[in-house]
Amino acid sequence: MSLLVTGGAGFIGSHFIEYLLAETDRPLVALDSFNDYYDPQLKRANVAGFVDSPRVTLIEGDFCDQEAMHRLFAEHDVSAVVHFGAYAGVRPSVEHPHWYQEANVKGTLCLLEAARHHPVERFLSASSSTVYGAGAAVPFVEDAPLGTPLSPYGASKRAAELLGLTYHGLHDVPIVNLRFFSVYGPRLRPDLAMTIFTKAIHEGRPLPLFGDGSIRRDFTHISDICKGCHAALTVPEAVGENLNLGHNEPIEIRQLITMLADAVGKPAQIDYQAEKPGEMPITCADLTKSQRILGYQPQVAFAEGVPEFVDWYLSTL
Repeated sequence: MSLLVTGGAGFIGSHFIEYLLAETDRPLVALDSFNDYYDPQLKRANVAGFVDSPRVTLIEGDFCDQEAMHRLFAEHDVSAVVHFGAYAGVRPSVEHPHWYQEANVKGTLCLLEAARHHPVERFLSASSSTVYGAGAAVPFVEDAPLGTPLSPYGASKRAAELLGLTYHGLHDVPIVNLRFFSVYGPRLRPDLAMTIFTKAIHEGRPLPLFGDGSIRRDFTHISDICKGCHAALTVPEAVGENLNLGHNEPIEIRQLITMLADAVGKPAQIDYQAEKPGEMPITCADLTKSQRILGYQPQVAFAEGVPEFVDWYLSTL
């Protein structure tokens, strides 16, 4: 009986597969389309450490293909799903909203349909802090009123959450929606701010900063995310719930830039630009519920995670 990880070649998915290989003895199926949202060679590099493992079956495919998902669930005897695969990113979603509807809403629906016809023990669906939207009280509490998402990305993630909860109610699919907050660490995607800033600082180029840098993000280390996901796979009380996986310590973007520059050992040159639409002024996870249900407690301080990330980045050059 296999555990399916979608987006298995991505930043979060590849780390979680490595975590499961170390912490469990389950056979794993890694599904990824290796699309060109960013360089597919980076995804190939992400899986290099486990692609030859006898416990991992790597499948190049599209979870938006309903018939293919039915076949995959049947042929690999899928008993649990961890659905990381998605189009991510607020700003690209404003320019290409149809990509996000297709992958994040239709794709989730295809997997839920497969899980309906091939019942599983657990279905983890990776969501996002962007579902809280404008007007949500800070810190973000899972069962408090949500605001309106500020981007098609946030809207697509909220739609995926609702589909999961609907399939839980209608068809007993054991859904758990996990709301991630600004995940970072080694192998971070090249399109995200921490990577873009580090690259510019190292190369002595101006880095683009949209706005004055006062927006705050609840950066959460990848190792803490992996531990939270693993707990959500087994704790019975998690089923049917929305749960935050964050750090509860928002950091201003201008503080992030200072910390990156210190770690790189070079000054940051900032190119101030107009704010972009769709960005939330702050994200901050209330962890009361995830602590109670999952025993989740983030361990990696941001002051430790930033130098680790910079060391990894410099090692890739």
